[in-house]
Amino acid sequence: MAPVKGGSGRIRIIGGQLRNSRLEVPELPGLRPTPERVRETLFNWLAPVIGGARALDLCAGTGALGIEALSRGASSVQFVERDSRAAQALRDNLARLKVGGGNVASTDALAYLQGAPTPFGLVFLDPPFALDLWSPLAQRLEQGGWLTPGAWIYVESSRAAAPVLPMAWVLHREGTAGEVRYALYRRTAEPA
Repeated sequence: MAPVKGGSGRIRIIGGQLRNSRLEVPELPGLRPTPERVRETLFNWLAPVIGGARALDLCAGTGALGIEALSRGASSVQFVERDSRAAQALRDNLARLKVGGGNVASTDALAYLQGAPTPFGLVFLDPPFALDLWSPLAQRLEQGGWLTPGAWIYVESSRAAAPVLPMAWVLHREGTAGEVRYALYRRTAEPA
């Protein structure tokens, strides 16, 4: 999805306690909010496991995925966003919506994953397409102790991209919307 045009824009939370709440979205280069239709499909897939989940929203951008997760019952979401303006907009949205359980780290995702790991059961991996970070981030998540056994990993990429993902990540479901490929993986104890 293209950056929001004409200054700040808004996107809508589509389910849970915050249903129909609007997120303020700054106009920033490369900011590409996940389309509503894709979020709706993803969270239908995640419905059986979202309650109580500890989630990591890497390259959070607008934070729509993580806020949608909190709205639907995730216990906590760690947002990681390197652009200070996007990170501040995310903090502002969390405060305005009075959302608990969200923490925003204003840092680069690769740098964040070099820190002390805290395992997450759900990860949203949606880096800026132009940076081609899927494979390096996926390897750090897998090898760095950031994933619980059986973790769910959502990967959003361009249709043309072919990220190399860890062998232990087994495709659960996938779809396409325009030029976007979205896929949900399940981490297995042993590579497939």
